[in-house]
Amino acid sequence: MTVSASSPDAPTATRHPLAGVRVLDLTRLLPGPAATRHLADLGAHVIKIEDPGPGDYARDMLRSSADREAGRPSLFFRSLNRGKTEERLDLKLAEGREALIEHVRHADVLIESFRPGVMARLGLGWDTLRAANPALVMCSISGYGQDGPLAHAAGHDINYVGYAGMLDQLAGADGAPIVPNVQIGDLLGGALTAVVGILAALVDARATGRGRYIDVSMTDSVFAHNLMAFFAVGARGKASPAGTDLLNGGVPCYGVYRTADDRFMAVGALELKFWQTMCDVIGRPAWKDRHWSLGQRIGGEDARSMQDELAALFRTATQAEWTARFADADCCVTPVLRMEEAMRHPLFTGRNSVVNENGAPVQLALPLRFAD
Repeated sequence: MTVSASSPDAPTATRHPLAGVRVLDLTRLLPGPAATRHLADLGAHVIKIEDPGPGDYARDMLRSSADREAGRPSLFFRSLNRGKTEERLDLKLAEGREALIEHVRHADVLIESFRPGVMARLGLGWDTLRAANPALVMCSISGYGQDGPLAHAAGHDINYVGYAGMLDQLAGADGAPIVPNVQIGDLLGGALTAVVGILAALVDARATGRGRYIDVSMTDSVFAHNLMAFFAVGARGKASPAGTDLLNGGVPCYGVYRTADDRFMAVGALELKFWQTMCDVIGRPAWKDRHWSLGQRIGGEDARSMQDELAALFRTATQAEWTARFADADCCVTPVLRMEEAMRHPLFTGRNSVVNENGAPVQLALPLRFAD
């Protein structure tokens, strides 16, 4: 490790937590680049290594006409690879492999997302890299892990969340799963899990001088976070269908309701005090005793009846009208915003969560705030 401890008596300065950490990024598309973007934002020197051909496919994904005219890669690529140094190496050639091993000798972390076995076939497996740098932390991100029955199978986010029992929990009124536009497997399963493993291994390498190999299965990680369904299996022997459990639509105090202008309000009045405050705001004090904590059966007939009545009430006013009515009420009832609206909302503009250049949004900021 090249990170040095700061003296507790040193003056406060803007020093990034991972300053001095050197990361080799052999990944592309979403999970790996998102992980190394976090590391770069935290101060690591990330060297993004691409093949000499088209490189990372993300360069052309969702590329706008303005990007093409300016001769720059897509916002997708630019956002995920901000703050990184770019280098091209052909790892199929001996000189490319030798160049990578030379990088490894001076690196702290190497992260890759090839299919299992590819690095070893290139002559760049864990044993080879560890011999070049015993303190190296190597992280492999894959869909199903480095071993097991599906280790070599192809997959994408929808497959990972499907196998992990999570897509089953994201269902519409007709029971059909809804494909989320947030890549749960890639971002939670791949990127964030990789970052956690890398940081833990870096701490250990700093203490012992010995690196570690980290096997991140995106499907395993999604599976490990599918907690409410797991709890339901433990309690009742099977997962609760969507719309029938406490946090997925089985109670009127925790759900989404359509407004008069076909927008939506998110009602999170899970605690009794919030539900009772909500009832006061909407002018229905008689509903205060129809909360799940007072004996209402989750997913039962009374819960469905209450949901229907609440839904009818929310349809009598627009989202803006409901938002105004609940603005000063502390009861967890909020509007469901579209992304372009969220980007303009004081919640995010006030915390500088969107980085703009010439009035155009170009980055979403690191979601961490350090005291200095």
